[in-house]
Order: sequence, then structure tokens, then C-alpha cells
Amino acid sequence: MITQKEKQIVRDLAKQYVEIVSSERQARMKRRMRDTNDLCPTRPPVILDEIPWYQMNVDDALTPLCTDEGVRDVEMHFRRALYYLKYFKADNNFEPFLRVGRAYDSTGNGFSVKAANIKRTDDQNNIVSRELEDVLEDESALERMHVPEFTLRPDKDASRMEFFTDVLGDSIPVKLCGRGPFFFSPWDKITYLRGVEPIMMDMYDRPEYLHAIVEKYVEAANAELDFIERYLDVDPDAPSLHCTPAGVSGLAHNGLCATWFRGMAQSFGIVSPAMFEEFEVNHIRPIAERFAYSYYGCCEPLDNKIDVIKKISNLRKIGCSPWASVEACAEQIGSRYVLARKPNPANVAIRTDPEVIRRE
Repeated sequence: MITQKEKQIVRDLAKQYVEIVSSERQARMKRRMRDTNDLCPTRPPVILDEIPWYQMNVDDALTPLCTDEGVRDVEMHFRRALYYLKYFKADNNFEPFLRVGRAYDSTGNGFSVKAANIKRTDDQNNIVSRELEDVLEDESALERMHVPEFTLRPDKDASRMEFFTDVLGDSIPVKLCGRGPFFFSPWDKITYLRGVEPIMMDMYDRPEYLHAIVEKYVEAANAELDFIERYLDVDPDAPSLHCTPAGVSGLAHNGLCATWFRGMAQSFGIVSPAMFEEFEVNHIRPIAERFAYSYYGCCEPLDNKIDVIKKISNLRKIGCSPWASVEACAEQIGSRYVLARKPNPANVAIRTDPEVIRRE
């Protein structure tokens, strides 16, 4: 049973949140993010993301008071947002409403991760080290991989909307929204099914088999996108593209051309540009070009692969990780694309030297 006290706790937090994010300052930040993605020179937005929240509880600001699990999740959503707005002197893209994504189920492709020797630094950290079993080592295994089937879940939509409106009352608007942007990183998923080393070896020993594997994922991605376009609204106003803002002018109002694509192949940081093009870009490019704009890159260094990434015709933004040369990236990217710079997190994780951070 959800108590009235718990509802009041969450509603008070939501009201504080709405008041702050409805400000003119918030509107200026949103315009700045949009102008950057529009390739209009402005002060670049500075985003703080990927926060280790379990390490951040200052003055009990992140200590939950609600006992119901569902209400506690809503409470923590607003506590973290208010914490960010108070302590993080950076840009942000918070919205004056609660976004609820429309639900659908997937049957999956028939395979799951098998891991052993899991090691973690502490019980609260979701980042773990693991040894991955190659469940696709035998080529006959690929015959068991199937294209997922997708099913709309209006019952989930109705129950979630009923829950949020009951808990939050009139403290904040609750909106049922479509899907978008779309992330597609097949090699990150394949790595979990195989481990990195078998993939690297098969680039030489069984390249045709690797192409067959990734094409299964491409087929599944296209099936999901077809389902989304047919049955779900695509959200043109989604604020985030994961660690970077998604706002941009001139988007269509429906279909995949109303949102962004994002690609990455983090385990390919060590492969040659030619192999990167053959095994990654050639496979994902037709999917990426179904969208309005594409953003490519995550933690992998891309300073020697930018010419290949530029072959994605709707490319608008390129990631520059701490392991890439920012000067080399900037020289190649020029003014035709957005450079999404990611500074070295070790500078604030182990020992903090303000001068090192300022220089970077």
C-alpha cells in the first residue's frame, strides 16, 4: 500500500524540480544545446553524465524516505535531478514533465550472456569484471539465432500512467511518449556473447562468419525499427543522446527522420580503419541513414577512423574519447560536425588536480 505520506514526499520533490527547470536559464541552456547541434557557433555545452550515484550522497540528499519500491524509484529520480541542479555547475537538459516511454515486448534472438568469474569492487557498483563464454563459437549456433518478434503492451502503458498520475497528482505533468533516439551497437552485444578475443581472431580466420553474425543483428534492428515506425510514435523532442544533447532544428514530426541514430563499437578501438569499415560501418550505415542525423562514438578512440565514419551520409556528431587525440579529431572534424569531447574521468576519480583539469 502506498501511503499518503509517501505521495506527499514525492510530490514536494516534483514541485521543487518543476519550479527550477521551468526557468529562463533552463531555456537558454536548451537553446545552446540546439545551436551547437545546428552547427551555429556558441559556447559549447558542458554535460556531466554517467554519475556514480551511490558514491554521491552528501548531507543525506540522496537518502530515500519512501518504502514502496515503485514510489522509491520515482523519489530517487527527482532527488538525483535536484542534486544535479544544486551541485553540478554545468549545463543540463531537464524537462518540466515526467516522460514515460511507450512499452513493447521482444522475444529476443534466442541467446543470452553466459559469464563466470565475476568480480566487483563493491556490492553497489553495477560495473563488474567477468569472463565471457563464447556461445557462438560453433558456426551451427548461428542457425538457432532468430529475428525477435515485438508486441505492443498498452496494458503496461495504462498501468504505468495510472501509477505515476496517482503518486504525483498535479505536482508535475506526466506524458506518455514515443521512442527515440535509437542506439545500435551490434559489436558491443556480440562481444557479450563471445568475448573480445574470439572476435579479433575471427577477423582473420573466419571473416565470413563474423559478417553473418552481425547481419543477424542488422536484420533484427531493421525489424524493430519497422515495428516502431508502424506502431509507435517516434519522439522528436527526446532531450538526450546519451552523454550529449539531442536537440536540433528542422526535424520532421514523425517517423525515424524525426530523431537521431547513435552508433558505436567500443571493442573495435584496436582494429585497423579498413577492418572497422568492413565489419562495422558497412553494416550499420544503411540503418543509420534511416534517421535524421547520426552520432557516432563512445569510449573507443576514433582519431584514425574519422574518414571512415564520415561515409555515413547523415553524420552530425562524432565522439572524441580520452584515448583519442583531441587535436587530431578537431583537425579532421572541422566545422562540418559537432565534436563531442569526453575528458579523462581519472582526473576526478583518483586524485583531483584543478590545473590538470583546466588544461584539458
